[in-house]
Amino acid sequence: MSEKFLIGTYTKKASQGIYGVTLNHETKQLSPVWVVAQSQKPAYLQTNGTTIFSVKQDGEQGGVATYTIDGDQATLVDTNLSVVAPPAYVAVDEQRHLLYSANYHAGTVTVYQINADLTLTQTDEVKHDGVTGPKPEQDKPHAHYADLTPDGRLVVCDLGLDLTVVYDVSADGKLTFVSNYHHEAGFGTRHLTFSPDGKVAYVLGELGSQLDVLNYDQATGTFTHQQSISTIPADWTAHNGAAAIHITKDGKFIYTTNRGENTIAVFAVQADHSVKHIQSISTEGDFPRDFDLSQDEAFLVASNQESDNLTLYTRDAVTGLLTMVQKDVACPEPVCVKQW
Repeated sequence: MSEKFLIGTYTKKASQGIYGVTLNHETKQLSPVWVVAQSQKPAYLQTNGTTIFSVKQDGEQGGVATYTIDGDQATLVDTNLSVVAPPAYVAVDEQRHLLYSANYHAGTVTVYQINADLTLTQTDEVKHDGVTGPKPEQDKPHAHYADLTPDGRLVVCDLGLDLTVVYDVSADGKLTFVSNYHHEAGFGTRHLTFSPDGKVAYVLGELGSQLDVLNYDQATGTFTHQQSISTIPADWTAHNGAAAIHITKDGKFIYTTNRGENTIAVFAVQADHSVKHIQSISTEGDFPRDFDLSQDEAFLVASNQESDNLTLYTRDAVTGLLTMVQKDVACPEPVCVKQW
């Protein structure tokens, strides 16, 4: 059995855009990467197998783009750009045929209609404002994530404001504010994931290297605090920035990356949805920005942005523990990993 992953990249050095890599389950090896589509700074992307929705830059303009997939290649269909740095995150709403983007530099969340021909039409945009956190990176609002809650709302992580924000979404792509949750000052809200039952959000703080466990009330669209836990050892004093977070389909294990300590931290989910740290394993590279699990969750593919390499692990479904099986898979500036 084999499966493919898409790799989004920065294009500051040698990268040409979006790459692909094949995982062979029998040999437990990744193939050499190849260029799927040439593009400037496709740093984050999503795919449904036939279409790629990606961050896009073109000179001084930034925004989003759609691509159709044909075999091992993809062809650009449409872009929606403006005079702003490209966003940090994109998410697809298949039910309402919408695309969401979170723009770190502009502090905005933008909604696009995905038309039948895969062109994009902007339907709404909200700009965050408020009291920023105490750390140097929190100079202004920085929307870093915008994706769906289990009940179909939009949840946004704002690193600059230490906020997790919830919006209602109308059928025609309009946002209405519902609530916000204010994390500890300096938390630096980056990404989150929900438990399979939709009752708990696990929110990752980049600047605090911390994981917050929040109870989610679907009736009101609000969060309440349950637990906070560090993603790094207590004696780690050098710089670190938590980056990516994923939960297994059975809801039993959570994985996060640490850029600085250069590890994947593994947490076991307890009966009350709280978490317990059970492993930290080297990513065999520098600045692990993202990772993804294979379809059967027996493997994990991690990307190391600064050392230009991918690392492959096997995963024990019972214990949740990772074992490194391949490192130094060359890939230029990898910053996003997605099942293809």
